[in-house]
Amino acid sequence: NYLFCLLSTISYRKGEKRSMATKKKFNLDALFTPNNTNFEMVQVLDAEGNVVNPDLVPDLSDDELVQLMTDMVWSRILHERSTALNRQGRLGFYAPTAGQEASQLASIKAIEKDDVLLPGYRDVPQLVKHGLPLSQAFLWSRGHVAGNMYPESLKALPPQIIIGAQYVQAAGVALGLQKRGKKNVAVTYTGDGGSSQGDFYEGINYAGAYKSPAIFFIQNNGWAISTPRELQTAAPTLAQKAVAAGIPGIQVDGMDPLAVYAVTKKAREYAVAGNGPVLIETICFRYGPHTLSGDDPTRYQPEGIQDEWAKKDPLIRFRNYLTAKGLWSEEKENEVIEATKEEIKEAIKEADKQPKQKVSFFLETMFEEPTNVIKEQIEHFKAKENK
Repeated sequence: NYLFCLLSTISYRKGEKRSMATKKKFNLDALFTPNNTNFEMVQVLDAEGNVVNPDLVPDLSDDELVQLMTDMVWSRILHERSTALNRQGRLGFYAPTAGQEASQLASIKAIEKDDVLLPGYRDVPQLVKHGLPLSQAFLWSRGHVAGNMYPESLKALPPQIIIGAQYVQAAGVALGLQKRGKKNVAVTYTGDGGSSQGDFYEGINYAGAYKSPAIFFIQNNGWAISTPRELQTAAPTLAQKAVAAGIPGIQVDGMDPLAVYAVTKKAREYAVAGNGPVLIETICFRYGPHTLSGDDPTRYQPEGIQDEWAKKDPLIRFRNYLTAKGLWSEEKENEVIEATKEEIKEAIKEADKQPKQKVSFFLETMFEEPTNVIKEQIEHFKAKENK
């Protein structure tokens, strides 16, 4: 079964504490203060799926644990099928997500449907689990305008392509929620590269100044395209960048779904209580290239890194944990795999039903009232399109 294999793995980075076997006890309440200076990585499950911090195990029912694993397997299959569809020319832009299932799916599970999601371009799995039909996610990848036409009930913005820009947007959304007296949060994600953008600091600083309810994630997957983490900043952790904004910063094992869920849940409680935003750094990894638009990680990742971290896969970790509890089996996983493949097949069929976009359509929707020049261009392109 290809789910039991890895595409690649994660390495130690200079200046980072990346041990995946932390047995130190954590007081989460103590971490959620603006004066927090403890940036040791929070962990519940080690790489083998053993509980190393029993006090931090979240209060999830057996059904909720199984659903979280189901979501993670779903995401891995979605990644594999999206890669194949991209290579077949049936999908457009795609940023691989394999390796970040715990960081993405456990965090989105810890928030509410009325919380507002502001994803980056690698965060399509969270967007779908938050309520976006998968067919629309595929249309977004193809650059089709229908992929951005969200139902009013979906509290989310389309994936942001500009690196870090979603942080500024999240600060504004969080302030809006605050002004309207909503007990909800704005949730956004960027990568380790995004933490070097000006929008990153502007977003956390603005939200911090107004104590607006936001959760800012840095998914530290080791490389910003080919730039390694150690060249992003001299700071030992990315979580400690929160100090400059006067907000809590927490580093969590992003390959550990229980740790990610526990920290995110606590961050949400902290934010909706009126304490302000939280910055969470998840230590994770992307198995594969930055995007399928020409990146080749074998040109910049150290040789042997995949073998070194082959046992850190979040699916292996969580699978072992649930199997030991009698909640998971290979048969169950295969059922999820087949159901996901069928879901993807139907979503692609639905996406294919959308009419192809035309240049004349874009011109017609550029202005409410087309200018004379635009009118001439509309006529010109319509004549070409009708031939």
